[in-house]
Amino acid sequence: MITIDFSGKSVLITGGTRGIGLASALEFGRAGARTYLTYKWGQDDYSELFAAFEKAGAPRPVLIQADVSVDEDTARVMEEIARTEKAVDIFVSNVGFAQRTMNLDEYKKRSLFKTLEYSTWPLVGYTQAIKKAFGKYPARIVGISSDGPSHFYRGYDFVAASKALLEHFAKYMSIHLFDEGCRVNVIRFGSVKTESFSAIFGEAFFEYLRKNGIPEEMLLVPEECAKSVFALCSGYMDAVNGQIITVDKGMPFRDNLMMRYQESQGNQES
Repeated sequence: MITIDFSGKSVLITGGTRGIGLASALEFGRAGARTYLTYKWGQDDYSELFAAFEKAGAPRPVLIQADVSVDEDTARVMEEIARTEKAVDIFVSNVGFAQRTMNLDEYKKRSLFKTLEYSTWPLVGYTQAIKKAFGKYPARIVGISSDGPSHFYRGYDFVAASKALLEHFAKYMSIHLFDEGCRVNVIRFGSVKTESFSAIFGEAFFEYLRKNGIPEEMLLVPEECAKSVFALCSGYMDAVNGQIITVDKGMPFRDNLMMRYQESQGNQES
């Protein structure tokens, strides 16, 4: 079994206190990395989160409340990390913002810009801020995307556009930063069973899967996503650069399944 040691390394994950971000932080923490996790909307008690790191034998994470769309907050994040670190070795851009648009009449320029501020620009803005604060770029940068840019999901128009732009920025960044020793890639995850996913689709969706003979296990869980992020940053995949990597458990037809489900729900409502 290969053991990867990240002791002495620092990892910055935006949106790191839940879902894929938190699972990734735990994965890096188990390998000894010090993790810095940003969040916008907090909670009163993080004892359960800290207990999870302690149980995993991981260093206690540093939680930083920050809005990724606000430059002053980004600068403050760097100042906070610089108190204890001389570099950010790995950066995972994980924050996303879902501005739902159900038809062309609902397209608003400001809504698009807001989506880009949260779902696209942090990949670039945080990378620039890291270089400014520490004098060098992270060795590895991972952007978190979805299959939205190439699949139709009702109401996902702006999110899909923002992820498509994130992917293109990552490709160009991979060339711009290659001589800096930095590798930039994006992972496109399929459907992931997170709290937000369950809140949107509910138990009815899982019942729909069962009726159509699709095992629920075909959906990703955050821990599986985290292992993909970790593997990409492990040092064993540094020949991979500027790539958009799809991780979906081999269920490429699920977009049709999702669309049929959404259509059936719409028909019931009407």
